[in-house]
Amino acid sequence: MGKRNKELLLQTNLQKGTNQVAVRNYNERLVLQLIREHKLLTKAEASRATGLSANAISVIFRSLESDGLLIAGAPIRGQIGQPSKPFEINPSAHYYLSFNIGRRAFELAVINFLGEVISIKRKVEPWPSPKIALNFLQSELSGVLEAANKTEDSISGMAVAMPFELWGWTEEFNKSKTTMEAWKDFDIINEISQFVPWQVIVENDGTAACRAEQVFGSHIEKQDWIYFFIGSFIGGGVVLNGSVFSGRQGNAGSFGPMRVPKKSANGDRLIDYASLVVLERKIAVEDRDPLGIYSQNVNWEQYEPQLTDWIDEVSESLAYAIVSSASVLDFEAAIIDGAVPLDVKNRIVSGVQEQLNIIDRQGINIPEIEAGRIGHRARVIGAAATLINSEFMIDQNNLLRK
Repeated sequence: MGKRNKELLLQTNLQKGTNQVAVRNYNERLVLQLIREHKLLTKAEASRATGLSANAISVIFRSLESDGLLIAGAPIRGQIGQPSKPFEINPSAHYYLSFNIGRRAFELAVINFLGEVISIKRKVEPWPSPKIALNFLQSELSGVLEAANKTEDSISGMAVAMPFELWGWTEEFNKSKTTMEAWKDFDIINEISQFVPWQVIVENDGTAACRAEQVFGSHIEKQDWIYFFIGSFIGGGVVLNGSVFSGRQGNAGSFGPMRVPKKSANGDRLIDYASLVVLERKIAVEDRDPLGIYSQNVNWEQYEPQLTDWIDEVSESLAYAIVSSASVLDFEAAIIDGAVPLDVKNRIVSGVQEQLNIIDRQGINIPEIEAGRIGHRARVIGAAATLINSEFMIDQNNLLRK
């Protein structure tokens, strides 16, 4: 990124700060967010971007460095005057325990302040009942902490990413409704809190994945975009004004029920085409193990030609979903990620771009189509991103509502 472009982004993407002491916490969040987005930032750059005085910025930087949130980088030499010293986020400032409960797998991980996975345990589970989820957490917790060389006291908080209605759409999996409906009255925060010492929060898994992309994906040049995550079911999120917009019920970006032009007897919803459960059914017809796609070391080339058929369906249905979304809000980009291999994700992105050149898009400004940068671990990383966002970032949408 060129220096001029960086300065323009610094000037336009965030609200200005204030020099009044009463809102120091806001200013600290503002500076932290700037540094997180730009990786390295000097005091002079922060002062120009926020409108805060050089003295106010120096006080904030000293405070953040003293609290262990920032670390100083190597001085930048070769300029007039004293070498300027950039600062960056300290990855060891905080560690979080993240628990992703999916419809086909569990993930338990320790995530650092930069969104890096320090340790992780994953298990494919075709019947993720509440009891099995708790057993997995209890049995793997000490091992995940030990693998990260962390104690309970060194963990700053715990977040769970999961579908808000895990008991829904059981017919899509041929699952027992009785087993899955156990989630309906299950108080997961209360149950987990019985045996962990941290405050526990829960985030919708699609929204969590979107948060991972927004917090750690470095999309500083974009303010409004939509995000699709291809998991067992398609989900995602919405970013407005540079912050994740979760909606009144926390379900904004739940794209699964979105209608797409009916192409077959399979249905007319996005979920009926752009979901891994659809690929499962195609593979099962060939008498192969459909759950193999959830083992992350499996080569998906073995699933041809069913894989290509599925990618074509995903690409076409996502293209229609993007057009429908763009007709509501003028998004700058549509970002596509998922629990799929990188080459498969890239094929889907290319397929969506091709479909957008074919289908009717009259009156619609088509957003840029991009591959997500976080990948198959977006949901478990996004759980930690939810904690970081609430404690150390500015939610522009909340500010606008006040």
